[in-house]
Amino acid sequence: MGRAAGAPQTRGMTSLKRLLGDQLLSPGHRGWDSELAGFNTAAVHRPDLVVAAEHADHIATTVRYAAERGLPVGVQATGHGISVPVDGGILLTTGRLRGVDIDPEARTARVEAGARWNQVIAAAAPYGLAPLNGSSPLVGVVGYTLGGGLGPMARQFGYAADHVRWIDVVTADGVPRRASVDEEPDLFWAMRGGKGNFGVVMAMEFGLMPVRTFYGGGLFFAAESAEAVLDTWWRWTAELPESMTTSLALLRLPDLPTVPAPLRGRVSAHVRITFLGVPADGDRLLAPLRGLGPIIDTVAERPYPEIGEVHQDPVDPMPLQERSILLDSFDVHAAKTLLEVAGPGSGCSAYIVELRHLGGAVARLPEVPSATGHRDTAFTLATIAPPDGMSASVLAALGPWGSGRAYINFLNGPGAEKQTARAFAPAVYQRLAELKRRYDPANLFRFNQNIPPIDSRPS
Repeated sequence: MGRAAGAPQTRGMTSLKRLLGDQLLSPGHRGWDSELAGFNTAAVHRPDLVVAAEHADHIATTVRYAAERGLPVGVQATGHGISVPVDGGILLTTGRLRGVDIDPEARTARVEAGARWNQVIAAAAPYGLAPLNGSSPLVGVVGYTLGGGLGPMARQFGYAADHVRWIDVVTADGVPRRASVDEEPDLFWAMRGGKGNFGVVMAMEFGLMPVRTFYGGGLFFAAESAEAVLDTWWRWTAELPESMTTSLALLRLPDLPTVPAPLRGRVSAHVRITFLGVPADGDRLLAPLRGLGPIIDTVAERPYPEIGEVHQDPVDPMPLQERSILLDSFDVHAAKTLLEVAGPGSGCSAYIVELRHLGGAVARLPEVPSATGHRDTAFTLATIAPPDGMSASVLAALGPWGSGRAYINFLNGPGAEKQTARAFAPAVYQRLAELKRRYDPANLFRFNQNIPPIDSRPS
């Protein structure tokens, strides 16, 4: 529902203002633009109201208000995973809810809605513990985990969603609920993999891993080595222990002073390494790749808080579109095809084209089932590109090796919501749709990579 709707969107706003005070913003208010801003600048929110939540009561109050008036609600913590921009209705920003509480004996973390991974990493590290964070420590914990969460220790420990204990959420009726294996088990199943379609998370608790250090970083290779590196890497993954999680990216880095000189303005191949074993064993495993002559080698034993050095993801806001497919296999013909469409001289405009090796714990079913699926997949192939980039042609070229599916956390930017169905097996998608109708029959949360079939949108 946008601004063309009949009844004013802000009817009854006086009562909401009384409850929320200065945390309720309308266009023109000081702080309006900063609340709308997120990491991915390719999409621009245009809500009627913004609620800059400072505690969980603000979330519940806002959802109740919206439900009573039929106003759609969108949620933003960091803006990394935006797909559908909020047009009309209310944008709830949760970036101020950043509480993190570590229980070292239980090896758990309780986080609030707007916490980022770097906070959890820093809080857990003194106890020799680590979370199953994403490649970028600046990403929000909640949105990442609701999409499954495929991080740099995935082959050893599985998806982040596999380790969630409970989720405190406000559903579309404005009622706070705890979703766990014992309470609201259907909702608990759906939220671990089904993204933000079913409510607004206030807090969650998840398990931490006994990891103090890791052996990792990156091997960067010049463009002329890309063919040999890709061929060696995909063959190399076939014999790796689960303690090694790795990916290979074809990079197109800008010609900026912040980029290392050998990579500046050029195509390069970047092998990402996280090994949870003895460094000497890591050296032995990496020997075939190091023998290809990396121009930069940052792989070393590191304290876990340096985990962001593995992928070295961008830290500044930028416009981007992220797309993905899941690959059942990869072979010499797939490697040749990938280089033709995304390698040096291909004309590809994507900033990053990444192959991520799966298997290990990712392939095993968790003790508590969830909507996170596709566990028999061999690799993900993801593209991060300008909004008008060539992602579709790259992914289509690798289609013969694909399963026809995608990983939902690697579907971001304008138009991503149109591909949501590809992220789930048909039976999982059908169950998610049934639960969407149960928990959000009016489609209040329609800006969150919506799970159809809810085709009737109130106007």
